[in-house]
Amino acid sequence: MSERATREETVDVVWSGSWVAERLGVALEGDGELQELLGLALRRNPKRAHLLVSNVLGKHVPQRPSVVHGAGFELGERVRALLGAQEARRAVVLGYAETATGLGHAVADGLRDAPYLHSTRRPVAGVEQAGGFEESHSHATSHLLLPEDRDLLASGGTGADASVLVLVDDEFSTGNTVLNTIRALHALHPRERYVIVALVDMRSAGDRDRLTVFAAEIGARVDLVTRSTGTVALPDGVLERGQALVAAQEAEQAGRAEKAEEAAGAVEDVDSAPVTRVHLDWPAGVPDGGRHGFTPAHRAALEAALPAMADRIAAELGDAAGPAPRHVLVLGFEELMYAPLRLGTALEAALGADAEVRYSTTTRSPVLAVDDPGYAIRTRLVFPAHDDPADGPGDRYAYNVAGAGFDAVVAVVDSTADTPELHAPDGLLARLAEHTGHVLLAVLPSYVPATAAPTGVPGTPTPAPERQEPAVLPEPLRGPDFSSYAPQDVGWLLQDLSDTELEAPTEEREEAIQSGGAHYAESLPVEYQPSAEYQALFTAALEASAARIARAVGTVTETVLAERGPRPVLVSLARAGTPVGVLMRRWAQHRHGLDLPHYAISIVRGRGIDATALRWLAAHHDPADVVFVDGWTGKGAITRELAAAITEFEASGGPAGFDPEISVLADPGGCVRTYGTREDFLIPSACLNSTVSGLISRTVLRADLVGPDDFHGGKFYRELADSDVSGLFLDTIAARFDEVAGQVEAAAKELLAADRAPTWEGWAAVERISEEYGIHDVNLVKPGVGETTRVLLRRVPWKILAKRGAGADLEHIRLLAEQRGVPVEEVDDLPYSCVGLIHPRFTRGATGADGKAVQGA
Repeated sequence: MSERATREETVDVVWSGSWVAERLGVALEGDGELQELLGLALRRNPKRAHLLVSNVLGKHVPQRPSVVHGAGFELGERVRALLGAQEARRAVVLGYAETATGLGHAVADGLRDAPYLHSTRRPVAGVEQAGGFEESHSHATSHLLLPEDRDLLASGGTGADASVLVLVDDEFSTGNTVLNTIRALHALHPRERYVIVALVDMRSAGDRDRLTVFAAEIGARVDLVTRSTGTVALPDGVLERGQALVAAQEAEQAGRAEKAEEAAGAVEDVDSAPVTRVHLDWPAGVPDGGRHGFTPAHRAALEAALPAMADRIAAELGDAAGPAPRHVLVLGFEELMYAPLRLGTALEAALGADAEVRYSTTTRSPVLAVDDPGYAIRTRLVFPAHDDPADGPGDRYAYNVAGAGFDAVVAVVDSTADTPELHAPDGLLARLAEHTGHVLLAVLPSYVPATAAPTGVPGTPTPAPERQEPAVLPEPLRGPDFSSYAPQDVGWLLQDLSDTELEAPTEEREEAIQSGGAHYAESLPVEYQPSAEYQALFTAALEASAARIARAVGTVTETVLAERGPRPVLVSLARAGTPVGVLMRRWAQHRHGLDLPHYAISIVRGRGIDATALRWLAAHHDPADVVFVDGWTGKGAITRELAAAITEFEASGGPAGFDPEISVLADPGGCVRTYGTREDFLIPSACLNSTVSGLISRTVLRADLVGPDDFHGGKFYRELADSDVSGLFLDTIAARFDEVAGQVEAAAKELLAADRAPTWEGWAAVERISEEYGIHDVNLVKPGVGETTRVLLRRVPWKILAKRGAGADLEHIRLLAEQRGVPVEEVDDLPYSCVGLIHPRFTRGATGADGKAVQGA
């Protein structure tokens, strides 16, 4: 479609950003097309109250399908012209979930010969991750890369040299997400050229300079292709005023809704529109989208099948009672954008001048709706998630559908999302039926890669095969044969790798981890042996903090007993969670006479939880009784990892019923509901490694050591028995239980009555620090006393940020930093007591802030 035709579809008498601009002074400054492409809306967000709303993306604003597809296709043609036909054939296109999945696919169409992959927030059982990343401005589930062909990201699946990587997002605002992605993938598959594609480039002048610096840093060419360019002008105080405006509007709308409900009580119910299934005969073997890769061959097969599928939809619309619909919406579903979009373009062609077709999709993102011509989001429908998302249930939204006058809506979902929640009285279909004359439901088969479906045909829904359990699951290990803890304190769901050489020098491990050559769980750091000075500091810190820790232990245990009792099964995340699990067990025994089972289990960031251990637990206990326990939260990576891992475990046929919520001693990151405190203070068990954790190493997961039916591994450092203070730590804190019992009772009562919803406040601080210090990788920022200690003991530290006036809690941090030659920077406005920064560009020998080796004490 021509640019002129596209503009005719987006121009309006009133700019759909004028409502926000007039009230907050927000302005779009750029080329003449910018206001035609973008409107403005408001949302609840701690970082940015305004939202840029695209008129050609097909997410929030219903638009002609041909305009939406044409916008991406034209960008793809520009990339093809930039690269040349030969280089374009070596390109791979990567789109971002959820907003840019359809745009990225259309860009790949414009390139013609390029395979396509988009990131996803939906884990798929049996499909191994080829990578992943965090979205810098989002608290949603991490982005996963799940290509069916493991060679796709390296060479486009051709086996040839590394290809050009084309990254597609709807807007290029700061560039953080895209540059972080390139940095991570470049470490795995270095290549000479990258192309970033977006509908609009809205970077500030400072952010524009970063792209040039970044390209030089990685030694590759990085091009940018966009349709329009501009900036957002934000007056001082706009965030606070925007938040206040959102709150006022929501309160006003809630009041109007309440009055409307009361008025409707005397009115007879209006019949909802019928919901009819339409069977499309989706082509076998063609994926429903780019979650696992979409090749030129898939594209050709889909193009050939589209006209017949559109004819089926048109015929079903024509069979509806009453006049033929003149105004039809094709509504996609979150990441499922491309297939509904192409069905929409085909339906446009099939209906011709007889009907007007529009296209948009549902979304996870909550946005304020204001019924004003100068506001981009006029109406919103709210309904529950209906695809059993990995991050738990929640509301989903469809914007500008209600009140738009659609005669019919064609809702397109994949089979994973065709659930009872979709058909519930408050579900999406019922909400649509309130605002249109006819609802058609088209269900596409959720594509199952061959690697995840040993039986059945790829591209069709395949039930998970029943797993053959081994005849005998391994038994837990217990002290004194494995660990210095008493046998009743904890059963370790691990295998003993004590005789295996797994340790590597810290510098070697750091270089391998950051280069992508190894995972941190494939080796162990050399165990830190504390000096006499450091050991004395630990003892003093333990005595000083024992009562505070005892209060936190009692508070979290009482909360667990109240909400998950009467006999929960404690399962600590080895190894930082294990001393806490032992203490919680001792509290329950001392205060209530309960003998709670306690086990330690391995979870590995990026690799998930030990599935064999979960099967053992399910065979011996009710999964609903299991309470996962950890020491503290940092930025919440393990919290998210556990939720995703439990979902994947159940989806792969594992026993259901495990609650992925973690109970922790301290939650300074605001990541969980069940905690003893949200203060960031010194927990002495963080000061040491195995010598305060039963002489057990951190857990190990390596393919040549851990089979599919084995527990993850760990080592028992018997040789460190003379330095072991595990029992001292437990006994010192347990001795204070009676002293703090009254305080615990009051604290637990207050917590149980409070709103304990996770705030994720720490995450925003981590993002800010990552950018302010030029790290651009949240995984290298370790917040809190516990995580900072780990950085100094196990990783290659760059510098330490200490909250000014933090005091005695950081004495061991300062001592370790001095011994390793790491600078400590005093800062204000830090939500944690301290933050450890791992060296962001590590090469062998880089330990100090200047990147040079330091002779440590």
